This record gives sequence, C-alpha cells and structure tokens, in this order.
Amino acid sequence: MEHKGGSRRKGDGVPKENSPFINNTEHDKNNSYDGTNMALFEEEMDSHPMVSSLLNKLANYTNLTQGAHEHEEADEEEGSKKKAVKSPQMGTFMGVYLPCLQNILGVILFLRLTWIVGTAGILESLGIVGLCCTCTMLTAISMSAIATNGVVPAGGSYYMISRSLGPEFGGAVGLCFYLGTTFAGAMYILGTIEILLTYIVPQAAIFKAERKEEEVDALLNNMRVYGTCCLTLMAIVVFVGVKYVNKLALVFLACVILSILAIYAGVIKSIFEPPDFPVCMLGNRTLQNHGFDKCLKTDVIDNLTVTTKLWSVFCDGPELNATCNEYFANNNLTLVQGIPGLTSGVLLENMWSVYGPLGMMVENKKLSSFGGSDPAKDIYLPYVVNDIATFFTLLVGIYFPSVTGIMAGSNRSGDLRDAQKSIPVGTILAIATTTFIYISSVILFGACIEGVLLRDKFGDSVKGNLVIGTLSWPSPWVIVIGSFFSCCGAGLQSLTGAPRLLQAIARDGIVPFLQVFGHGKANGEPTWALLLTAGICEIGILIASLDAVAPILSMFFLMCYLFVNLACAVQTLLRTPNWRPRFKYYHWTLSFLGMSLCLAIMFISSWYYAIVAMVIAGCIYKYIEYRGAEKEWGDGIRGLSLNAARYALIRLEDAPPHTKNWRPQVLVLLNLDSDQGVKHPRLLSLTTQLKAGKGLTIVGNVLQGTYLTKEAEAKKAEQNIKSAMSAERTKGFCHVVVSSNLRDGVSHLIQSAGLGGMKHNTVLMSWPGTWRQASDPLSWKNFIETVRETTAAHQALLVAKNVDSFPTNQDRLGEGTIDVWWVVHDGGLLMLLPFLLRQHKVWRKCKMRIFTVAQMDDNSIQMKKDLQMFLYHLRLDAEVEVVEMHDNDISAFTYEKTLVMEQRSQMLKQMHLSRTEREREAQLIHDKNTASHVALNDKAEAGPEQVHMTWTKEKLFSERNRNREPNANVAVRDLFNMKPEWESLNQSNVRRMHTAVKLNEVVVNKSQGAHLVLLNMPGPPKNRGGDENYMEFLEVLLEGLNRVLLVRGGGREVITIYS
Repeated sequence: MEHKGGSRRKGDGVPKENSPFINNTEHDKNNSYDGTNMALFEEEMDSHPMVSSLLNKLANYTNLTQGAHEHEEADEEEGSKKKAVKSPQMGTFMGVYLPCLQNILGVILFLRLTWIVGTAGILESLGIVGLCCTCTMLTAISMSAIATNGVVPAGGSYYMISRSLGPEFGGAVGLCFYLGTTFAGAMYILGTIEILLTYIVPQAAIFKAERKEEEVDALLNNMRVYGTCCLTLMAIVVFVGVKYVNKLALVFLACVILSILAIYAGVIKSIFEPPDFPVCMLGNRTLQNHGFDKCLKTDVIDNLTVTTKLWSVFCDGPELNATCNEYFANNNLTLVQGIPGLTSGVLLENMWSVYGPLGMMVENKKLSSFGGSDPAKDIYLPYVVNDIATFFTLLVGIYFPSVTGIMAGSNRSGDLRDAQKSIPVGTILAIATTTFIYISSVILFGACIEGVLLRDKFGDSVKGNLVIGTLSWPSPWVIVIGSFFSCCGAGLQSLTGAPRLLQAIARDGIVPFLQVFGHGKANGEPTWALLLTAGICEIGILIASLDAVAPILSMFFLMCYLFVNLACAVQTLLRTPNWRPRFKYYHWTLSFLGMSLCLAIMFISSWYYAIVAMVIAGCIYKYIEYRGAEKEWGDGIRGLSLNAARYALIRLEDAPPHTKNWRPQVLVLLNLDSDQGVKHPRLLSLTTQLKAGKGLTIVGNVLQGTYLTKEAEAKKAEQNIKSAMSAERTKGFCHVVVSSNLRDGVSHLIQSAGLGGMKHNTVLMSWPGTWRQASDPLSWKNFIETVRETTAAHQALLVAKNVDSFPTNQDRLGEGTIDVWWVVHDGGLLMLLPFLLRQHKVWRKCKMRIFTVAQMDDNSIQMKKDLQMFLYHLRLDAEVEVVEMHDNDISAFTYEKTLVMEQRSQMLKQMHLSRTEREREAQLIHDKNTASHVALNDKAEAGPEQVHMTWTKEKLFSERNRNREPNANVAVRDLFNMKPEWESLNQSNVRRMHTAVKLNEVVVNKSQGAHLVLLNMPGPPKNRGGDENYMEFLEVLLEGLNRVLLVRGGGREVITIYS
C-alpha cells in the first residue's frame, strides 16, 4: 500500500492551527508507510502523523531566540535555508537572576531612598517598601504560572499576556509596558545627569543660579540640556551596536553590586569609627555648607576677633557692628555629626515622618531655637529646604520604580536553557533578594544617619556629597561612580528593550497604525521604533524632575502588572483546559490580591495619572477591538466570554419573553448565486436598519448536496456572507447548511438555528421573483412551505418584495411615509416594525400612516377614533385612515384574472409531472373543484382565528347570503353568458381573487408614493391543491407597488399598551 503524501479528500478536515508538529509534511514525504500494521490509518497520515514521528519532531524542536517573530508561525518557508542554530544555554543565575537584580536595583536606591526614609520615617518607609514589594512578589507568582504554561517564546511579558488574555489586552498591556520602559529610560537618564551635575562635576552646569531662589529652575534647565545630549548619545550607541550594550551589562551590574557592598561595609564601620561629616546648624535649622568652611560666627586669629564667611552671609557686612539677621543674632551655631553611627540611638528619632510643604526648613527639633525669623527674607539665606511638598502618597509613586524590573528574566525567555524552570526561580529569588536589600537599607539608614541629613535631598549640608555616599566605605566616590554607571547602563538597556517590544507588537499586526515600526535594519534592529522611543523619552527628559517622572512610569508598570495578575486569575477561575502551569504555587486569590494592590498603588500614588493611564489602556483596547487584525490565540478572555455567554443562555430559559421585551430576533434566509455571492445584499441592509445592532440576527443559507462534497463551497459561502454582513454592518451570526434539498434545509434552519433562549422568532426572506419561470420550478413550492413552517413554529414572517430597490444604509430617505395596511390583527408586529425602522437614520424622517379597512356594516368614524386611541396608548405617532371597501359585484376583470391563473396553474403542473402523475393530478383537480363548495361552507365556522385571511366573519356570512340571493345569481349568470368557461371556475378562487383585486386597487390608490408599504400577508390555503393560485393572489395583491414588506404575525402579542 502506498501513502499519498499530498492528497487530502473532503471530510478529512484541515486542522486550523499551523503548528510545527501537525501538518508539517516535509519530514514525512519520504517515509511511505509500507507497514501493514497501520494500514487503517494510512489515508490520514498526512494530517494526523504517527506518534513516533511527532515525538521525533518534538525532540528536534528547539526554542530558538526568535526575537520578535511570532512563535506560532511555523518556519516552513525557511525549511531548506534553516541554519543549525546553537540551542540557548543560559541558566537561572545568569539568565534570570542577575538581569532581574540589575533592573530592580537602580537610581531610586542611590538618589532617593535616604530622603524617603528621612521624610516618611522608618515605619512608613517600611510600609512603602512592604506594599510595593508585596505587589511585585504577587505579580511574579502570577507571571511564573503564565510563563510555565507552555513554551514561552522570546518577547517576554507582551507575549505572555497577549497569548493568555487575547490581542486586545495584549496590545493594551504591551503598549503600557512599552511606555513604562521608555519613561524608565528617561528616568535613568535624568538620574545619570543628576549624579553628574550635582556630585561629580557641579562646575559643568550651563545655567548658574545667581540667587538661591532660582536654584531649582537652573537645575531643571541643566537637566533638560544635558539629558537631551545624553539621550542622543545613548540612542546612537544603541543604533550602532546593541551587542556592545549587552556586553557592558555585566560591567554595569558589577557597579551596582559593588556600591551596595560599599554601603553595608560603611554601616559596619560606622559602629566603631563613624565617618566625619559634620552638619552646621543655626538654632535648629540646617545650613547649606557651600560658601563657608567654619561653622562659627566669629573666629579668633592672632588674638583678633574676626568675622567668618557665615557672618557676611547673614549680616550687612564683615564688621562686628553690622546689622545682622535677627534669627542669626538670637541663635547659636552648632555642629552635629551627620553620621553618628549604628549604635548611637538615632534610630528612635528617625521613626516618625516629617512631611511638609514646599520651602519648609529642614530642622532638628532637639536643638533650641529662638524666634525672630522673617519668611520673606529666609528664602534668600542658605538654609536647607524642601524642594517639593512631601506627603505619603507622593513617596509611594516615587519609590515604586525601584521595584520594577521583575520582567527582565521573562523578557529573555528565548535565551534560557529551561525557561519553565528558570523564570519562576530566578524572578522570585531576585525579588526576595532586593526586598531584603531595601528593608535592611531603610532600617540601617534610619539607624546610622542623622535625620536632618536624611532629609537633605542633594547633600547640601555636607558640601554637596551624595548622602548615601557619606555612609559608604572606603570613599563616597565608590557610590557616586557606581551609581553613575548603573544609571547609564539601565538607561541604555531601556533604550534597547523598548524598541524591540514595540517592534514585536507592530509585527503582530494587532495595532494597524504601528505597522511602520515593525521594520528595521537588515539585521533586524528596529530603527523606526528606536526613533519613536527616543522621542517619547525626550518628553520625560523635558519634564526634567526625577520626582515627577517616577510616578508616570509607575502607572504604566502597575497597569502591566495588574493585567498579568488578571490573566492568571481569569485562567485559574475558568479552569481553561490548556491551563496547566508547571509552577504549582499559585492561587487565584493571590493573583486577585496582587491585582487589587496594583490598582490601590496606582490611585494612592497619583489618582490623576492613574486615570490617564487607564484611559490610554482603554483606548488602545477599544481601538484594537474595533480596527485590529483578527487574531485567534486561544486566550483566556475568550474563555471568559464563553463562560459568561453560557451563564446568560442558561438564565434565559426557553420561556417566551414578556411582550414588553419582545423584539424581532431575525433569521434572514439569503439566496446565493452560482458563485456563492450574495444575491440580495439589500436584505442585509434591511436587517441592519430594523435591528440597529440590537438583539439576535442569524443569516442562514442552504446549499443543495451532501456535506462531504460541498464542504469547501459551504466555507466559501460562509466567507462571502460574512463579508457581505460586515459591508452592510449587520451584526450577527452566519449559518450555512448543506442539505439534500433546499426545502429540508430551510426547514432545518427554521427549527434549529439559535441556541436555548437565543432563538429567532422572526424569519425574513425575499419574494421569489422568478417563480413563474420554468428555470426555477421549485422556488414557489419552497416559498409556500416556508410560510407554512413559520406559522407552525409560531414565528413571524417578513417577506420583502422588490428587495433590491430597498434603501442602503448610506441612503437618507427624505420626507415621505411608511404605510401600514392593517387588515387583520395578528399580534401587532405591523405596528412595531415601522417604529423600529424609524430608529435608524435611513428612515428617521419618514412619517408613519396606518390604514385599516372597513366593511359595509362597520362604523368607520368610530373605528378611526378607536384606532387613534389605541395608537395613543401604544405611544406611537401615526396618521390614521379608515378605508371603506364596499361589497361590489365581482367584475369581469376578476373572472378573467382567475381564469388566466387557473390555466397557468395547470400548465405549471404539467411541466413537472410524468404521465401517471398527470392522471392522478387530473383526478385530484376534479375532486378539488367538487369539494371546494363544501369547504367554503365549513370555512365560515372555522373563523378568522385560524385562517389569517383578509376576511372577517361578518363578511363571510354576508358573502354567503349574497350568493343565495336570486338577483345576485342573475348577475353572475349574465357574466357567464359573456364567457361560458368562467362558469367552471372554482368560486372560492374567484372570491379570493376579488379580494386581492379590490384590496390592491385601494392600496395602490393610497400608497403608491410611499417609501415602504407594510401589509398583512394572507396565509396559504389549508389544502395544498391551491398553492400555485396562492402565489397568483399575492402577485395581484402587490401589483403596482414598489417596496413592500409582507408581514405575518407569529400568533402572539408583540406590542403592549402597558408600561
């Protein structure tokens, strides 16, 4: 037996997902399965490979560093060109632990942690650190669960979230993460420049402050100028060679670790030999130690008392009798040791917070102070003051960036030997380590450093030294240089990471306007993305204040972490079959707690930034939902939608809805042409106008044949219908059924379309315009059977005649009318439809007119009043008109029409029948003619409830009596004398034709100019013999009208006067 490699027959099915294992026939082409053991399966071998060959492929599959490539795209095109790629070899320590450590520890630790401890006090600082670290730890647990659920491709957090929460969330989170990383780059650059200008080369500043109050502005302008230069430089470095950045990463990491070790060493040394950093205090106020060397008012040199430099600052001149600042005169100068050491007991003084407004003096409350200060003059004097107003929530926002960076390991998932093992262990260990470092730092800073020095942000009181540097051993320069390089490195890494992330999102194609950023240099470097990143970074640099940029990036990272926790919680709660993480120590409550913490920290640190970040994420989400590419990644949110839908469907039990809630849930029966194109797209426009996106719409179609032979055609038909639906903005579902004949197919659709409580209650179809042509012999039979079946199923039926002349969704009909001809009441659908149509822009300007037909013995004036009252209670605006139809004699025209009709019916039948059937049919026609008179008499008793004809009970009686009157019979005889063959006509048909002709005259007379005419649709005859005649009656009834909608109620009230 030989195996046909490529051939696949219908019904074998093509698995949708293009994975590297299934469907990859390259490997199997050579193996013809000669063995007889597996002969049963050989025909399906190409789509369902043998387990042995599958395992063989799995073993050869390496988790390559695919960069931004979508991992689900099998690399089939490159099959021949694929080079041997060395499999990634990084372990947990090098691949996850160190990168995370490097990204988490950074600028805030060196530049702001001492100030946070001094301002918030040890207890509140521990609270801040605990809050932020708990948040990241919980997020890391959720992230580990997601990362160990299947092979994580390169691309890190963005891929994890987009594949588990779907493209909308993935895009929103990916862009949040991108913006966070970009602003982080700005923050690191600002940190670098702050270290450079404040501690390394203060004389390099371009903007110098002439007066003290201008210092802040001068610093910010320097940051802007130098920051922009630094950003340009870094961008060029990244553009020229990323590999150098990655090589330098270890150098930068060494700087960070050395700096931290230097701090711990300094703390230990401070126990037995504290460093000498005196702080000069005037009264209880801290002085900036820049312009003077001695903390004295007067000094004795060669037995002469001379004034010091400080005296000149606070007094009018250097003379001893000069007038001095009152506070200077009243208070003594004291030297306080800036770093009293670990055992000095300063820990207790630093326990509590000291918040204050902008410009508040940094004071030591233990020292005595005597009044006489003048706030207006104090701002010109060299006191150390708060440069921003401080409060707890601000510090949370400033501190949070120092715990971000937990994604660094998962971002390198492509380079790991065993990502599923390394990511959880490495990330959680890194967070544990950094949490320990932060908590110990908070306690040690509080225990070693004097409070006034802690609150001195830029170290002005210790000759402009970095405060954390004063503590370190062997020299402050270790920390200054170390932190400078660590900030540089972190900035460079942000500038390398962010463009790659943007490129990955762009290449996924879920955000159309980002497509341009997917392109890069020949070697795949994202050039355009780098430019955008640098541009956004520049915004951060123009803000210029580290304390203002930090909360912005906190927001974006928090949004990202929030979604990671949400993804884990959703997947766990839904118990998605594919949710089987290797990492077992997670629980949905932890994820939920992490999510709540993220949300809380967002609003704690800055409620307005939080709202802005959420709006940005929301806009991206809606944009992707509206414009984005259709991506099916088997995400959790889809599972959530399914669960919600199932829950809602079970709640919507099969009980019919209350009349107030009744709205047409439409099954549209579409016809397709021979190429599976939609024949009457206007039918879909009508559906859209009727539904306005509310309720259920199912668009059905029937193909003739068997499913196995027609499978491809059915798929094509479905595609065409879906594209027509999107073109006509019809929101709903498409359902193509293949059936042995059209009649059964339509029947199956009417019975089985929909699910549970979400079933249709109305069928919309177009009038079979070609029913008289020999080429379309079955159309009228199918049509009538459909009418019968909708009646049997208690569903309403709408038939649109001349459907191609109906307006499109873009048309706007001018002043005009929608005319409703209310002949019999079958549930009020006639009233409801114009109301629903007028909700849509197309029909909004149309007025509604209601016509009803009065018989001989009706009081038409009273009828009009009653109808107006009824409409008033229904809260519908419409003109009302009662049209009188007098019982005139049946005209010759009617008889002629009936004769032509019956002759055509006979012809129609003879075209389809074989000889034996013809004989049987002739007998039937004979029986029918004799029985019809009896049937007429029975019909009067049957009454109009069962037969939806345009007859009322009184009319039937009067009609029958009139036929019994002798003078009427005379008139009829006269007619028969004119044309003898009229006498053989079925009288029931003649009367029906009479109704059709008369009603048509009246309708055409009143409604020929209307935009749309709605009319009760008479039911088909009870006995099937008169089916062709029924079609003729309807043709006569609708003659001369342009747009008509025939309406047949479902046998229940659909409109109510009650609220």
